[in-house]
Amino acid sequence: MEIFLVVLVLLILIGISNVVNHFIPVVPVPLIQIALGILATFVPGLHHIPLNPELFLLLFIAPLLFNDGKITPRDELWQLRSFILLLALGLVFATVLIAGPFIHWLIPAIPLSAAFALAAILSPTDAVAVGSLSGRVKLPGNIMRLLEGEALMNDASGLVAFNFAIAATVTGYFSLPKAIGSFLVIAVGGILVGAVLGFLVIGIRLQLRRLGMEDVTLHMLIIILTPFIIYWIAEEVHVSGILAVVAAGVTHAIERDRMRRGSARLRVVSDSTWSVILFSLNGLVFILLGLEIPAVLSEVWKDPAYNNGQVIGYILLITAVLIVLRFLWVWSANRHFRDALLTALSGVRGALTLSAAFSIPLTLADRSPFPERSLILFICSGVILVTLIVASALLPLLTRDAKADPHEQEEIERDARVRVLEAGLLAIRSEMNDDNRQEGLGLISFYTHKLQMTKLKNRTDLSDAWKSALDIRLQALQAEKRVAESWLKEGRISPVLAQKFQTSLEKIELMLTTRLKLKKLLILGLAILKRWMRKASKKEKAFDRSHPKWGEYKLLKLEAIQAAILEVKKLETPENRDTVQNIIADYRGMEFQLQNDSKRSESGLDPNIERRELELKAIQAERNEIQTLFEQGEISRTLANTLRMDVNYHEGHVYETLTVHDDEEGH
Repeated sequence: MEIFLVVLVLLILIGISNVVNHFIPVVPVPLIQIALGILATFVPGLHHIPLNPELFLLLFIAPLLFNDGKITPRDELWQLRSFILLLALGLVFATVLIAGPFIHWLIPAIPLSAAFALAAILSPTDAVAVGSLSGRVKLPGNIMRLLEGEALMNDASGLVAFNFAIAATVTGYFSLPKAIGSFLVIAVGGILVGAVLGFLVIGIRLQLRRLGMEDVTLHMLIIILTPFIIYWIAEEVHVSGILAVVAAGVTHAIERDRMRRGSARLRVVSDSTWSVILFSLNGLVFILLGLEIPAVLSEVWKDPAYNNGQVIGYILLITAVLIVLRFLWVWSANRHFRDALLTALSGVRGALTLSAAFSIPLTLADRSPFPERSLILFICSGVILVTLIVASALLPLLTRDAKADPHEQEEIERDARVRVLEAGLLAIRSEMNDDNRQEGLGLISFYTHKLQMTKLKNRTDLSDAWKSALDIRLQALQAEKRVAESWLKEGRISPVLAQKFQTSLEKIELMLTTRLKLKKLLILGLAILKRWMRKASKKEKAFDRSHPKWGEYKLLKLEAIQAAILEVKKLETPENRDTVQNIIADYRGMEFQLQNDSKRSESGLDPNIERRELELKAIQAERNEIQTLFEQGEISRTLANTLRMDVNYHEGHVYETLTVHDDEEGH
C-alpha cells in the first residue's frame, strides 16, 4: 500500500508540473518537476525513496532511449554522423582527460582516479534533459538533431570511462589497452545485440501476423516489453544496454516505415500508449531527481568539514570548464561561433549523471571509505541544476531574435496549420454518430478543403502576417457593419435587428483583439447577462429559423459577407495574398452554411444544433493542438498567436450563430 501511495503522489506531481508550466511557460518543465520533487521530500514517506542505479537505467532510461532511437530521423543522423561521433566519443574522452586533472587540482582531496570518474559521469549529456530544451527554445534543426544524436551515443562512452575510473580507484590498477579493448567490445557488442534482438522481435511480430494474430493488445504488449528485455539481455552478456536499446529503436523505426500501410490501427494505439508512457517516465525522472537532491546536499551542507561557499564555487568552476571545453571542441570543428555557443550551452546534464554517481561504491578494496563520495554526489547534483538553469536562461535570449531560414519557417507554419486542422477533423470524426452524420460529413468536407488549400500555401514573416491578418479581418467586419447601417437607413430592417447584428460583430472583434482568458471572461459575462435578461423580460418568440424575421437576418448576413469579401479583395497585395485568400475562404464557408441552411430548412430539418456542437468541439481540439505545439516548442509564440486568432475568428462566427439562433429575442 505504501508503494502504491508513493507512485500515486509522484504521478499527481507530474500532472501538477504541467499545470504550473501552462501558467509559467518560461520555466521548463524539468525545473518545475525537480522543484516539486524537492518540495515532496517534506511529505512523510517520500524522502527515503532509494535510487537503485541499475534499476533506474532499466525502468526509465531504457524505454526513453528506445523511443528516441525509434523516432529520431535516421537520414539526418547519418548526415551528422561525423559530428555526432566527435561529440559522443571524442568530447567525452577529452572531458575525462582534461576536466579530470582540473578537478584533482581544484580539489586535492579527490584522488586523480576519482576525479577522472567524476569527469566521466559529467561528460555525457542527458537525452531526456536535451529533449526538454525543445519545449521552450527553438534551436536550429541541425543543432537539435546533433544534440539528440549525441545524447543517444555518449551515455555508453561516459559510463564505460566512469566504470574504469571507479575500478582504478577501488583497486589501484588501470590498463589503457584493456580499457580501449573493453570499450570496443561493450559499444560494438551493444549495437550488435540490440540490432539482432530488435530484428528478432520484429520477426516474431511478423510471424504472429502471418498466423492471423492481429490482436493490437498483444502486439502493443510486445512493443512495450521490448526495451526492457533487450536492455536486460545486453547487460547480462556484459555489453552496453544503452546502445542496445538505441539500436533496437532504430530497427523498429525501419519496421515502422515498412508496415505503415498495413497497421494503421496499431500505429494509432502505439502512438497513444507511448505518449502516456513517455509523459509519465519523463516526469518521474526529474521528480525522482528532485527527491534525491536534498539528501545529497544536506550531507555536505551540514558537514563542518566543508566550506559551503567554497563548494558552490567548485560547482560553478567545474560547470564553466565543461561549457568552455564543449564550446572550444565544437568551434574547432566547424568555426561557427554561434553554433558552437548554442551547442555548448545546450549540454545539459540530467538524471543519468546522478544515477551513475549513486553507483559509486561506499568503500575501496581495503575497506576504507571511498574518498569524498558525498562531495562528488554534491557536485553532480549542482552541475545538473546549473546546466539546466543556464540553458533555460540563456538559450531563449540567444535564439529569440535569430532569423530563421524563410523556407524552414514556411514549412513550420504549413505543418502547424495542417496539424491544427487535422486535430479539428479528428475531433469531428470521433464525435460523429447516426444523429449528426450529415452535419459531420459537411464539416469534414469543409475541413478537408481547408487542409488541401493549406498544404499549397506558404507565409514568411509571421509577425507581419499576424498584424496584417488582424487588420484585414477588422476592416472586413467594418464592411459588414456598414451594410447593416445602410439597410437600417433604407428601412429594410428594424433597429432591433440592426442592433443585434452589430452586437454579434462586436463580439467577434473582442475575440480577435483580446487575450484568450479575457475573451472567455467576456463570453461568460455576456452569457450570465443574457440569462438574467431572459428571465427578467417577457417570454417572446425565440429569434431562430422559425421567427418571421429570420429570413431578413439571413439576407442581411449574406449581403454583409459579399461586402466583406469585396473589402478584403481591395486590400490584397502580393505580400498578403495568402492571408487574403484564407480570410475569403472563411467567408465563403459561412456563406455556404447559410445557403445550405436555407435548403435544409425547406425539408424541415434543423441541422444547427448538431453542427454547432461538432464545430465547437473541433474548435476546442484545434486550440488544444496549438497549445501543445507551443508547449513542445514546435512553433513560436508569434505563430501560436496567429493560429489562435484564426481559431478565435472561426469561433466568433459560431457564437454569432449561437446567439442569433438560441438566445436573441426581438421583432
